This record gives sequence, structure tokens and C-alpha cells, in this order.
Amino acid sequence: MTNANDTASLPSPRAATDTPTMGRALLPRPRSAVRELRDLARRGDLASRAASTSPAARARLVSAAYDIVWPIVFQRVTRPVERRRGHWACATAVQMLADDCLDRHHDDVEAVVTDLIANAKVPIIDVERWVSARLTAATVDGHRRRRGRRGALQRPRVPGWLAAELGEDPWLTDLAVQILTWVGVSATAGTQLWPLDSWAQRRESVTGDLTGGDGPTVSREVDRVLAAMRRRPRWYADYVERPLGSKRPPVLAAPGDGVADPRPLLPVGPPERAEAQLADLASAAVSAITRGLRSGADPAATVVGVLGTVFGTGTGSDEIDRTPDGAPRPDEWVSALLDDADAVRRVVDEVLRVIGEAPQ
Repeated sequence: MTNANDTASLPSPRAATDTPTMGRALLPRPRSAVRELRDLARRGDLASRAASTSPAARARLVSAAYDIVWPIVFQRVTRPVERRRGHWACATAVQMLADDCLDRHHDDVEAVVTDLIANAKVPIIDVERWVSARLTAATVDGHRRRRGRRGALQRPRVPGWLAAELGEDPWLTDLAVQILTWVGVSATAGTQLWPLDSWAQRRESVTGDLTGGDGPTVSREVDRVLAAMRRRPRWYADYVERPLGSKRPPVLAAPGDGVADPRPLLPVGPPERAEAQLADLASAAVSAITRGLRSGADPAATVVGVLGTVFGTGTGSDEIDRTPDGAPRPDEWVSALLDDADAVRRVVDEVLRVIGEAPQ
């Protein structure tokens, strides 16, 4: 566990990494600062030096720590989490992280840096390996501290009285835990108060009911759980209303000059846009194939049908603003691939393997 003063004295990672010219690209610190941090860690003096030095010198060490830590956190924590969420574009690079995902990444980096600066009290030969070994403990500790600052339960659990109010129902009890967890994080659900789509998918895995897991059903169940929670008004105010009220409200883009849904300005070039679009299509394909497999459809026919529909029906309208480069479009190379029987077998096997390894 780290001291609260350690966290308070850390500079904001957002200030250290956001630049107007590179979006959210991360700028490296002077190499001398990183060398100094490694030397101190090798001698076992990093924590004591950071605690006793001047604010400017401490900030220099913290900045060097960010330079070492953020790539590890992205590869070992952020990327796997974004893939599990189906945020395939966010999982490609830090620069592609959406705002909420970037905030989560920064929070995790800050937690790991705090842990390094406070607990590097023994000689450390390999800083990266030492940090990697403590990733889970550091990020979990940071997550709990942030929840505590919001007034939420650090370890969301359903008390006995609430479980009794819910009739000991396994799904409603699980949903209560999801609600208590959700109110303590900074993420938002777009224009909705609750992430109903995500909870609908979870409902299927908990109950085994593949027919009742829709948004309206889960919304009614959320209302039922909240009504049970309100039986203890003080508890509800402390652990649901207060942390929920600290979330940032979603900001909707104002329509411009008669355009109902203006296309946003993108701070990326055509290659990044194409990669993000393919990642979104891949996410949609995985979801469609998963639904088909759950319904008992033939695996090979499902994979081929979904890939042909998702990737093989391009109109070219999304490429009208791009300079022709002679490369085949996705619909062209997918169609060619699906015409090759050997390639189809390899693709089906790989897709089924990926879906089989994905968390349900």
C-alpha cells in the first residue's frame, strides 16, 4: 500500500502526455533523468531520494518513471482490457484511445508510478521487470483508492440485507454488484445512465437465458435492484447516489447548420482511419459470429456468412474522400479469400479459436 501523500504529490499524467501538436502522443523525458532513476533504483535509493529531495527533483524522477512505465501498462494492462471490451481501435495504440479509455490508461499509469516511487526501497537491477511483477497489485490498489475518493465502496459487495431483499436471486445479486462497481468508476455510458447493453450480455452468461437479455428487460431489473437499495436510504445515499453524482455528464455535439449529425474532425490520417474502421468491422463480426454460435448455427457457415456480409459488401462510399492507391478494398480481398476453400478452412479455424479464447 502507498502513502496518500505520495499520490497527492505526483504531477498529473495528463499534463505530462497531452500536446497540442501530437494529440495524446507521449513525449519522452530527457534520457539523463531516466538514467538517474535507473541508477537510484539499482542502488536501492529511489524511494528515499524521491521522499527527501526538492519538489523539482522529485517531479523529474516522476516524469522519468512515467517514461518507463506507460509502455508496460499499455501492453500488459490497457491493451488486454480494451480487447476484452471489444474496443479494437483503442487496443492498437495509445494515440487511438478514446477519451474514457485514455483516462483509464492514465489512472493505471499513475497508480504504477506511485507504487514504483514509494516502494523501490531495495536494489532493483531491471526496473521494467520489477514494475511488471507488481502491475496487478499497483493497479488494483490505485483503483480502490480512486473509488474511495469518490465515496464508493472500495470492494463492491452485496450486504446480507440487500441479498434478502432481492430474494437471493443470483442474477439480481450480481446486477447489484455491477451497479455498485459502476458508480465508483469515471466511465460513462454515452447518453445513458447505466451500461445496459453490457449488462444484457452479462445477463446471458449468468442466467443462461438467451431470449431475455435485452435493454428494456435489464432496465426494469436495474429499477428493481435500486428500489431494494433504497430500503436503506442512508446507505443508498452514501454508496450509490454520492459516487454516481461525481461522474462527468456526457456532452452531446451540437448539430450545425441544418446538419443533424455532422461528421467530426478526426485528428488522424487516412491510414489510422482505415485501421480503426477495420477494427470496428472486426468487432461487429466477432459479435455476430458469437451470437450465431450461441444459437446453435453451423460454425463454418456462420463464419463465412458473417465475414461475407460484414467485409464483403462495401459500396466504396466511405473511401470517396481518399486518394486511390491501387490497393484492393476489404470487400475485394475478402471475396477472393472466401473463394479459396483452403483459405476458408484456415480462417474458420482461426476465428473459432479467437472466439473460444475471448471472455464470455
